[in-house]
Amino acid sequence: MHLCVIPGDGIGQEVIPAAVAVLQAVMPQVQLTFAEAGWETFQRTGNALPEATLAAARRAGVVLFGAVASPSHPVPGYRSPIVALRREMDVFANLRPSRRWPLHDVRQDIDLLIVRENTECLYVGRERLEGDMAIAERIISRRGSERVARVAFALAAQRKRHLTIVHKANILRVSDGLWRETCLAVAHEFPHVQTDEGLVDSVAYHLVRQPGRYDVLLTPNLYGDILSDLAAALAGGLGMAPSLSLGEGCAIAEPVHGAAPDIAGQGIANPLGAILSVALLLRHVWQRGDLADTIERAVEHVLARGWFTPDIASPAQKTVGTREMEQAVIAALGA
Repeated sequence: MHLCVIPGDGIGQEVIPAAVAVLQAVMPQVQLTFAEAGWETFQRTGNALPEATLAAARRAGVVLFGAVASPSHPVPGYRSPIVALRREMDVFANLRPSRRWPLHDVRQDIDLLIVRENTECLYVGRERLEGDMAIAERIISRRGSERVARVAFALAAQRKRHLTIVHKANILRVSDGLWRETCLAVAHEFPHVQTDEGLVDSVAYHLVRQPGRYDVLLTPNLYGDILSDLAAALAGGLGMAPSLSLGEGCAIAEPVHGAAPDIAGQGIANPLGAILSVALLLRHVWQRGDLADTIERAVEHVLARGWFTPDIASPAQKTVGTREMEQAVIAALGA
């Protein structure tokens, strides 16, 4: 097994080493290659995703990525390295699970998987100014919709056999209309999966009110980005949220959270999102569901025993740092 590790910016440089340590504890034979990308890399080299990094990612085929601290204003020559990496590796299906953990302020009825198309929609980055207007192109293709739908339905077949197609085809009749039509066509290939559909605003409402009504949500890129953050909030916060992007023979695992520059370097970042991303990689890429289960049980054990980083602790609870949480999870792997 070969893994390209790209910590990126901010707390990525703290949580990714923790995730690597847990991975090595359960799979000591894994071969690691370390590479750089991100805003700090751009400031130093003029390239946020160096060719050497891209080559290393392609050779490995599997990447563990941390986070990037993109500037809020346009910078000539800068492109988000993670968006570029996803596009270069063509990882088209983004898996973002949300489930209940033993935390003080989570929904007890949440256990769902958001499958998000990962290469199209507004994220193609085609924007321009025309006079006093800013214009962004939204791309939805039949091929892109079809291939992510097949991944989502196959995963739904392994879960509770219930999938909801998310769209806004009542307003975006052409783009979301094509998305809806294509996903419903794929549904015929999976007759044993109960399929329904929901408008994205309605799904957001019901996700807050009754998350247990959903199992697998199949979404275009933008909707999935937003809904997965909402689901993460119900399940303990972004620090607990893992993700895995799948392509043909390649994958990128990464925590959902960003670079969090406000806490970077303080040693208090929550590494569990990154650690759980490794579990997703083990289950869906390397077909080691047994090791993924071991990691997830260890995380549950640590939380149940009262180990919390500041982002998931209640005001009265004692907190630990990134390194302490890493060591606690490793110690609990045999629990």
